[in-house]
This record gives sequence, C-alpha cells and structure tokens, in this order.
Amino acid sequence: MQRRSFVRRGALLLGTAPLLGTRHLTDVARLGVAPPHDPPDWTWVRDQFPLARDRVHMASFLLASHPRPVADAIEAHRRGFDEDPVSYWEEHFMTAEPRVQAAAARYLQAEPGQIALTDSTTMGLGLVYGALKLRPDQEILTTPHGHYSTIKSLGLRAERTGASVREVALYDDPAPASVDEIVSRMRSAIGDRTRVLAVTWVHSSTGVKLPLAEMAAALREVNARRDREDQVLFCADCVHGFGIEDITAPGLGVDFLIAGTHKWLFGPRGTGIVWGSERGWEALEPIIPSFGPSVGVWLGLLPENSPMVTHGSYHTPGGFHSFEHRWSLAEAFDFHLTIGKARVQERIHALNTVAKDALAEMPHVRTHTPRDPRLSAGIIAFEVRGKQPGEVVRHLHDRGIIASTSPYRVSFARLAPSLMNDEDEVRRSVEAVAELR
Repeated sequence: MQRRSFVRRGALLLGTAPLLGTRHLTDVARLGVAPPHDPPDWTWVRDQFPLARDRVHMASFLLASHPRPVADAIEAHRRGFDEDPVSYWEEHFMTAEPRVQAAAARYLQAEPGQIALTDSTTMGLGLVYGALKLRPDQEILTTPHGHYSTIKSLGLRAERTGASVREVALYDDPAPASVDEIVSRMRSAIGDRTRVLAVTWVHSSTGVKLPLAEMAAALREVNARRDREDQVLFCADCVHGFGIEDITAPGLGVDFLIAGTHKWLFGPRGTGIVWGSERGWEALEPIIPSFGPSVGVWLGLLPENSPMVTHGSYHTPGGFHSFEHRWSLAEAFDFHLTIGKARVQERIHALNTVAKDALAEMPHVRTHTPRDPRLSAGIIAFEVRGKQPGEVVRHLHDRGIIASTSPYRVSFARLAPSLMNDEDEVRRSVEAVAELR
C-alpha cells in the first residue's frame, strides 16, 4: 500500500483537505512524555494524580482522575491538533490506534487484532449485544445482577431477532455467596436453546465478583457436546474488575471482555475496549462502519483479505472521536504495567480487606460484599441500620470523604479503596461510618 495515496484519498473521503505538505508534527512514538519510573512506594503512585488533597476519594471507580503520564499524552496530542488539526490527524491516524491496540494486547497478553476500541463500557455492550447473530429459536441467558446498559442492550437485540432473554439469579444473599453456588446455578440454568451467557464480572450493586474462569470451565464442558453455531458464547461486562485483577484475556475464559478504561485502569475519559475470541467475533454482524484499513479496502488500495483488516479494526466504530483522549490510552496501559499487574491486584485487595474487616466488626453495619477476595474486587457495598444510603454518603461527604450510592432498585452505600488511597484514608473512612451507630 502506498501510504501517501491512502492518506490523500482517505482525507478526501472523510471530508478533509488533502495533505498539503510533509511537515512532521509530534511523533506518536515520541510524545515528549517522560516514561513513568518504577514506583518505589505507593506514595509515588498517589503523587501521579492531581486529586484534591483535602478530601478522601473513595468513589474513583465512577470516573478516574488522569495520572500524569496520561494527562501529558493528552496535552501533547491536543497541542498538535490545535496547531494544525488536519495535518496532525493525517500524520497519525494510521498509526495511533494500532499503537493503543498493541498496548492493550500487552496488558491482556492477547493479539492486537482481537481488540476493538470504543468510547465506554456502554458503547462496547451495544456493539457486541446489538450485533449478535441470533435465531428466533435461541435465547440469551443473563442475570438480574447486571447494569442497565446490559439489560437494555440485550432486550433491544431480542426484539430485533425474535430470540428470548431469560434471567437466572446466581446468588440470593451476596455476602455468603460461594464459587460452587454461582457455578452450579449457572450450569443448571443453561438450556438447549441457550446461545449467549451475558454477565457482569463485578456487580456494582453488591460488589460481588463472579468466578469467570470457573464458569468458563463449566461452559467448555457444555460446548464440547454442541455444534459450533449452537455453542454458548460467554460475554462479560468487565469494567469493575479490569484494572484491578491480574488476568489475561485467554485466562479469563470469556468470548467477549467489554470494559470502559476510564475507571480502574485510569485511562482517558471517554475510552474503552472490547476483546473478542475468534469464535466470538465470528458471531457478530457489525453495526457501525469502521475507518482505518476498511476504508483502504473500500478505496481499492487494500485487498479484501488484507491482514490489516482484523476483527478489532473492523469492529472499531469509525468517525471522528476525541482523538487526544483515545490516542493516549496506551499510556494508561503502560502505567499499570510499570507498577505491575500483580502489585496492583495485591494492593487493592489489601486495602479492601482492611475496610471490610473493620466494617464487619460494627454491629450497626451490614456489609453485602463477600469478604473473600475470590468473590470481590474493589467495591464494598454496605448499609447502616436506620440510615438511608444517601444519608450515609452525605455524612461521609461532610467529613471530607467522597463515597457513593449504588443506582439500583435496592441501593447501598459504597466505599471503593483504590491505588490512589492509603491505609490512613481507609481508616478515616471506616471511622466515619462507625460514628453513625
């Protein structure tokens, strides 16, 4: 492929002026961003975030602060676009997104071509659930523990295909839930018509973390007895485990991992990914045109079977995005890898264990999140006797602690210790809850 020809014709196709010169702006591989150093302690990690120090941030899982490497990358791209937006885009649009896919692949130990880029978890859920190839005689099996975005996306697809949606509760009481109970309930609910199992990895309502690897192992036994077109596709909204758990895409065992990256991963706001298995991607019909190599095929500059047109590129929605944010997502993956995935998991689980153990000793508090780290991640859902969740959160806010409530029919107060917190902040948070007795 002649790159300049592709750029010229691609720019005209997309409504921009053709390339007017060869002035080189910021090289994406050299953004002028100082690489993060190996953090000697958790104070160094905390110092990468420009968070206000006069409050304790226990709800950063909703929307993360940009750490310094990510913020610097965003600013470098923003400067390039503001100085000469057309030329900057033309210089980098062929390389910037593959660079992000490569960083995500390093993090997940997966192939870059299996990763699509999105703007959020909800967009990823819509792209996957809204594109599933389903027959009217097939069903989607899901749970009542999922987010509205999952429930709505599945319902819309069922309406369009004639397939049905059925729910199974994987636990009744979250706190004493067990791996065996969850896997057994899932296995018993799968029927001959079940084509899709759609779950949420970590429930933001209760803090329960599903044992996806064990569930996937049980599904493999089911699928071994089925034809490929009738095998159960395992799809997971992974946003509240992604950036916490030390996992790989193959090791998790799902067909689709869907996650926003602006929460626990500390990626740029308005970014997300979908990783799919070969079987998973083959079961989708794209619903939003992609750009990049797909445009090259359309223009006749690339053959239809070009290796550049991967599942990930083909399912990445085209159009013009907030490029300075999307193109800076690689720095978020690298930031986590610099700290170390195992260290991240150990740290977040340790802080959460301290908080859960302290709350468990308070007679006026009922914690709904399992204490077992195998079944919990970074969200602690709890209630205080005689207090509404909003009252609890306001009490904490008055003491400089930013907490949250779960936006579900049954709501709880939530604390979520993360990498930007320390032991003293956890202590202050649980002591403030103790005051409500």
